[in-house]
Amino acid sequence: MDFDLPESAQAVRDGIAAVTAKYGHEYWDRCDADHRWPEEVFRDLAEGGWLGLAVPEEYGGGGQGLLELAVALETLASSGAGAAASFIYLLTPGFGALTVNRHGTEEQKRRLLPKLAAGESETCFALTEPDAGSNAINIATHARRDGDGWLVKGQKIWISGVERADHMLLVTRTIPAAEAKPRTSGFTVFLVDVKAGVEAGTLTYQPIPKMGTNTVASSMVFLDDLRVTEADVLGGVDAGFAVLWDILNPERILAAASGVGGAEAALKVAVDYATERAPFGKPIGTNQALAFPLAKIKAQTELARLMTYKAAWLWDRAQPCGSEANIAKLTASEAAWQAADRAFQTHGGMAYSLEYPVARMFRDARIGKNIPVAEELVLAHIAQHDLGLPKSY
Repeated sequence: MDFDLPESAQAVRDGIAAVTAKYGHEYWDRCDADHRWPEEVFRDLAEGGWLGLAVPEEYGGGGQGLLELAVALETLASSGAGAAASFIYLLTPGFGALTVNRHGTEEQKRRLLPKLAAGESETCFALTEPDAGSNAINIATHARRDGDGWLVKGQKIWISGVERADHMLLVTRTIPAAEAKPRTSGFTVFLVDVKAGVEAGTLTYQPIPKMGTNTVASSMVFLDDLRVTEADVLGGVDAGFAVLWDILNPERILAAASGVGGAEAALKVAVDYATERAPFGKPIGTNQALAFPLAKIKAQTELARLMTYKAAWLWDRAQPCGSEANIAKLTASEAAWQAADRAFQTHGGMAYSLEYPVARMFRDARIGKNIPVAEELVLAHIAQHDLGLPKSY
């Protein structure tokens, strides 16, 4: 058993750190306040080849895997980006490149992967619906046969990055849930040309005003007889559930990496303040009531990091990783939230001032306990599949 990161992952960590060195908390605060995508960081990462890490070399990428993507995201988050970093590595390198590489046809790979690797094309992922929520089995968005293709009708919610995306990985039912046997059959994932759908008026979206992570919009998406073809099918008609899991598990792993990095960023902000602030003649960090909670969160963060790396390592080897991905997501999101909360407490009343990054980190860390899957559902999965308890839902 070897706990050393491979040289490839260490090189990624060093490379991302070099890119992010010129972007501090002030930059991320401005992007969030202006509701603006971090274009400068995205371009620097693209030009350095850091977005195409998991794309095979034959398609213009780095030939690495999910582990390297997780390390890249963690490093970016820890530099001060916090949860904002997750969208840079989830939307296109995660949802797009990883999925197309594992499930795409050769034509899809050659058409899409070089542009995804170079940051010249972007993707988003559409699963969640207003009524189904986290119950993916019961989604109602339906693709019905029409000639040599399908017409898709339905709604999606909380779809991040659709306003930037060239393609959307759209999860549909080609067999209604009530008719599917087993219930996990009848899913089809389509690679939708977003701009063509918008131009045709069959795909529209409405941004949702939200509390945080305002560097990217999250939208309601409306599909009104959106036309898709055989060439748009990703992974096979009615066989999309296998594709879906190869989206959801990396999503949780990358969300965990963001949580680990976000926890590190919040801890550093808290520790720096606790070391410098000395209203009673000595740094407030000398007080155990302040120091011990931070120390405990550091321990929690290191444990979450280990499980995140293990889950990514398993996925790269096409081994089962559902439990590990869930545990990584659960522990990392909790560490990120606790770190942001303690950073807030450490700063006292000044935490409420937008002169410090604490307010942004506090807002952004909280959503990690709810997305990409609520921690209650993660715990239900662990209870049933790892402990063998009766199904609770």
